[in-house]
Amino acid sequence: MPDALQQQTGQQDAPEAMLATLLHLMRRAREAASAASLRFTLVNESHALLSYRQAAFWSCSQGVEALSGVSTVERQAPYVHWLDRWCRQANAAEAGTATLDLRALSGVDEWTGWQEWLPPFLAVIQLPCREGFAGGRLVLAREQPFKAAEVSMLQEWCDAWVQAYAAHQPRSWLHRLRPAPRASSRKRWLVRGGLTLATLVIAALPVRLTVLAPAELVPLEPAIIRAPMDGIIDDVLVSPNQRVDAEQPLFAFDRVSLASRLEVAERSLLTIQAEYRRNAQRALFDAESKSELAVLQSQIAERQVEVEYLRELNQRSQVPAPREGVVLFEDAGELIGRPVVTGERIMVVADEHKTQVEAWVSPADMVSLLAGNEVRLYLAADPVNPVSARISYVAHLAEQRPDGQFAYRVRAQLEPSDAALLPRLGLKGTAKLEGEQVSLIFWIARRPWSALRGWIGL
Repeated sequence: MPDALQQQTGQQDAPEAMLATLLHLMRRAREAASAASLRFTLVNESHALLSYRQAAFWSCSQGVEALSGVSTVERQAPYVHWLDRWCRQANAAEAGTATLDLRALSGVDEWTGWQEWLPPFLAVIQLPCREGFAGGRLVLAREQPFKAAEVSMLQEWCDAWVQAYAAHQPRSWLHRLRPAPRASSRKRWLVRGGLTLATLVIAALPVRLTVLAPAELVPLEPAIIRAPMDGIIDDVLVSPNQRVDAEQPLFAFDRVSLASRLEVAERSLLTIQAEYRRNAQRALFDAESKSELAVLQSQIAERQVEVEYLRELNQRSQVPAPREGVVLFEDAGELIGRPVVTGERIMVVADEHKTQVEAWVSPADMVSLLAGNEVRLYLAADPVNPVSARISYVAHLAEQRPDGQFAYRVRAQLEPSDAALLPRLGLKGTAKLEGEQVSLIFWIARRPWSALRGWIGL
């Protein structure tokens, strides 16, 4: 009689022990610090709820993620490959929670070779998908069949585990804004409508269409110094960036050949003048000499024009500054000894108090730039203090730059406040040019849409 009472008491205590174990596991899942610890708890600590020899956790997104008795899963192991292939085939067939006797399934192709990896009896628990978790399977294997009560208790534990595991999955901001599954249909439509309306309002916000272009500070209304004649530069009398006064000599040409030509012309003039005087004396009594006087007079006039021209060239051999300012050129050593032709650009004299911004906009970035639009120049030497200007000129045709690229020339005059700061001529940087006012969605999609149209030809 006592033995029968003890056996009956033991049978009553078994469900209570399983229920206490289930509550303990659920608390462990709630207190888990990470998804990795939850996976470890599922395949290892579930043994306290029911006995098994092997356990594996497989997810639809990552495959086999946890195995009992090991800390990490070796993805290239044959057992992992075989188990992952079977779980994917079973998932495609939408098999639910089930207990299997592999001895009866030996003829099925997908179970070929199970004796190498698993005991004969399996319990396959379907893990439903939740927000943040794509779903998966828990596979338990042992030598004895699984009881229905054990599978039912295991299903409850897996449902609680899925809730805890989904809470540990990283979520995007879009998932956080999405209403809960149990929210009412009206609330879901309100949230979706609010998000749509907010997106449309933000997309329609007016913004300024801006482009970036390389730019530099160039002189405003500069005086271009060109070669007044053909010759060789003999000496440069100023240095780069030197301030000069009006009529101050800048450079001089080689006068050796010019002086020789002038001396020859003067001697030729003296010779013709002497011959004219001699014929004029003979013309008093010789009619033939009198007829030659007109020819000699024309030759004298011709030689006089040549002498005056050479004297003027001799005076122009030393080129003066047309006005005061700063003289701009590269290097005096590159000019000395260089042959030049008439009209060739040599240097520039500019007023350092009058500067402007010159930018080069590529054809891909060219937008509607109107006179008066704002320009901000961020100098490479001083990017913290931008220079403000207003567009004054936009070229209609693209020009080829020294680097071989075509670009549109844009000039902008400095604001009065920035003109007083006197930034140095020649400083380079990046200019931000403002165009017309457009919507935010157009500002975002302009370049990608332009590239797409150029690629697909629409």
